[in-house]
Amino acid sequence: MLVNWHDPDHIYLVCGKTDMRKGIDGLAMVIAENYGLELYNNSLFLFCGGRNNRFKGLFWDGEGFIMLYKRFENGHLSWPRNNTDAKELSAQQLNWLLQGLNPFPTRKIMAAHPRTFY
Repeated sequence: MLVNWHDPDHIYLVCGKTDMRKGIDGLAMVIAENYGLELYNNSLFLFCGGRNNRFKGLFWDGEGFIMLYKRFENGHLSWPRNNTDAKELSAQQLNWLLQGLNPFPTRKIMAAHPRTFY
């Protein structure tokens, strides 16, 4: 079965570095032990190791787990490394990630506070 990236109800990006030597069981344990997320509710989990040009995905299709592996030949991902959260992605954020863009862009312009004019 081929997995459409946008079919899952939930898409989680596991921030930080993951040991990419782990297989299906190891990645499932990472989710169960560290994040307390439900593995079997039509969710796709994305993991990245030290190299930003490849990532793994773990998906339950109703019959068993599917492990996806993607390697970019010319470019790299913008993977958040600053924390160890699992962040939920929207379809648009997933598209940005697969294009090598940061799925969590930082705002350059901050909200203005009203001021008094004299």
